[in-house]
Amino acid sequence: MKKIVLIGMAVVLVVAMAALAGCGKKEEAKKYVIATDTVFAPFEFTDDNGDFVGIDVDILAAVAEDQGFEYDLQSVGFDAALAAVESGQADGMIAGMSITDERKEIYDFSDKYYDSTVCAAVKKDSKFASLDDLKGKTVVVKTGTQSASWAEEIKGKYNLKLSYKDDSSLMYQDVKGGNAAACFEDYPVMAYGVQQGNGLKLLVENKDSYATPYGFAVKKGENAELLEKFNAGLKNIQENGKYQEILDKYTK
Repeated sequence: MKKIVLIGMAVVLVVAMAALAGCGKKEEAKKYVIATDTVFAPFEFTDDNGDFVGIDVDILAAVAEDQGFEYDLQSVGFDAALAAVESGQADGMIAGMSITDERKEIYDFSDKYYDSTVCAAVKKDSKFASLDDLKGKTVVVKTGTQSASWAEEIKGKYNLKLSYKDDSSLMYQDVKGGNAAACFEDYPVMAYGVQQGNGLKLLVENKDSYATPYGFAVKKGENAELLEKFNAGLKNIQENGKYQEILDKYTK
């Protein structure tokens, strides 16, 4: 009888240990919350089928698959994404985010995954041909972006009146509706939009002072493991050709 009881206790102990091991595995398989912008084509946008797609979206998916982690991608807008990472509501952010010295004080960045420049654009049928033509005019910029920083830098030189918007589509509407003479935007985004018929045309590209790389970001001093995974996955997809496939999908 004692033997049977001992065997029963051993079985219970094994089951309990297995349950604890299972709980441990669940903790290891953390699901990260990743914040992104809403409309920043070709990096993140909604396609004709209603699916959220883009260079950033596909790179994140490829990296996660390569590194074996799960994530919840939340499309909240650029400013809201910044705030979510800073407050700890999101573990990371991928949203065509330029790596700058100022931002490095708040965020830790991955290796760069894209090199970008900035530009100014006007309405397709506009007679404006240079920045000089914008003197004294109202121009619209996207809050917190490198292109906005460029506009702020040259504001005095061209006597620009700056209007701020939270997403690219609102900027474009202002220009097409006549509320602004031009908008300032990241070049790859504007080039893609013009190609897709957004009703605008390029005025000038700044390839020098505001040419910056894009990076995946986490709050400074936190989520180092997620950052390491992103870097490792990015390196792998660059080496196996998946990265170039993603770029070609949206830029050719």
